[in-house]
Amino acid sequence: MFSIPVRIYYEDTDAGGVVYYANYLKFFERCRSEWARALGCEQSTLLHDEGVVFVVRSVTLDYLAPARLDDLLDISLSVENIGRARIDLTQSASRNGKPIVTGRVSIVAVRVTGEGGNARIIVAPIPHRMREKLESRP
Repeated sequence: MFSIPVRIYYEDTDAGGVVYYANYLKFFERCRSEWARALGCEQSTLLHDEGVVFVVRSVTLDYLAPARLDDLLDISLSVENIGRARIDLTQSASRNGKPIVTGRVSIVAVRVTGEGGNARIIVAPIPHRMREKLESRP
């Protein structure tokens, strides 16, 4: 499991004083970016060296309890499955060790070919060096 801390700021809350539901997607994205960095597979490097980026294919979230201003959350992920081009993750936001949002996120490696109106997005295999690092972890 990989995790990062996230402090809740005023900008993260809605008119009711709780974290706006869509902000959890941003927190989860931030966690995935730091996870890739910890693997040594920064997204900018994957794009530059491999021509590959990861996009979200699907997300399912369950909201269990609200977070509020100044809360310190633990945003975590664990890898559930690694396919040819897809990685399935379980992600959560916890406060004081208790989950407040849980979810499943599938990301897919893609390559963009062409430019402008001729641009196409094609599914690409997970880069070899990233796959090696993922498969060597317990």
